[in-house]
Amino acid sequence: MDYTKFEKATLIQMLENQEMLNRQLLKESEEEATLDFAWAGNLGKWYWHIPTNALTFNPKKLTTLGYDKTDIPEHPTYQLFTDKLHPDDHDTVMEAMREHLRGDVSVYETVYRIQTKSGDYKWYHDRGKITEYSKSGKPLFLAGIVFDITKQREMEEELKRKNRLLSEMNRKDGLTGILNHEHLIKGLEDFIKPHSKQGLPISIVIFDLDDFKNTNDQLGHVEGDRRLQAVAGILNANSRESDIVGRYGGEEFMMIFPNTDYDNAFRVASRVKDQLEARFKSEDVPLTLSGGVYQYQGETVNQAIHKADMKLYEAKKKGKNQIA
Repeated sequence: MDYTKFEKATLIQMLENQEMLNRQLLKESEEEATLDFAWAGNLGKWYWHIPTNALTFNPKKLTTLGYDKTDIPEHPTYQLFTDKLHPDDHDTVMEAMREHLRGDVSVYETVYRIQTKSGDYKWYHDRGKITEYSKSGKPLFLAGIVFDITKQREMEEELKRKNRLLSEMNRKDGLTGILNHEHLIKGLEDFIKPHSKQGLPISIVIFDLDDFKNTNDQLGHVEGDRRLQAVAGILNANSRESDIVGRYGGEEFMMIFPNTDYDNAFRVASRVKDQLEARFKSEDVPLTLSGGVYQYQGETVNQAIHKADMKLYEAKKKGKNQIA
């Protein structure tokens, strides 16, 4: 390195930086490096001399990101890595460092995403501490250690994904893919609480497939399952994002409409009935359904469902393929 191009003040600061680095390395060797951890992904230590912004680090911190050692600048600074932070993590990381520099926290510690040379991101866990102060109490030198925790985070995300999938599977009916009985009732309970307080209408429709036993007896259970799935598809196609659709049990289905009065729920139920009838009208064994519509009036969940069920019974009594 050509030192002749530096001013005297700069050379003095560079020398101070080197002396601090030497003292820190000696201290760590004597005290068994208290910042060291026996974790997988250890990318080594880093040292930051604040007055000159000089950064000394294990090249693994950069080569792990896909860079070569030749990509390391002659005079690396703190910004060499902060410029590569994910935009969503940048402010959090910088504030963590500021908190430590102000003395708000005893250790600088943060987790962040950092961009690789190819443009992807890895996860780093960074930890450091001020090891030297000026006579006036200003921080001069930090020592730290960094870990690549990308695999750990990927495993955590995969576990979260599987847990979400498992939770979703527990909520859904295995055949039709719509809500099962338990979560259908839970959804109605969740709707009733806020709507009761605000006086907003909630309507319930219970559907039952007419003479579905004929389908299973004449066409077999495989075709019966296919038809149950078709019914679920028609219900979904006629529901809003805010509505709840589920299989109440066997060949019974339920739709729950928040912010919907009886008349509007009746219209949707009639449309479902007509679409199902048209879908299977030309087949050897047609398929229709009946439905009971009820607008919630402040009773318990079970009472409300019972009243919708009574409406369904009326539709069946009138000759089936009806909405009551």
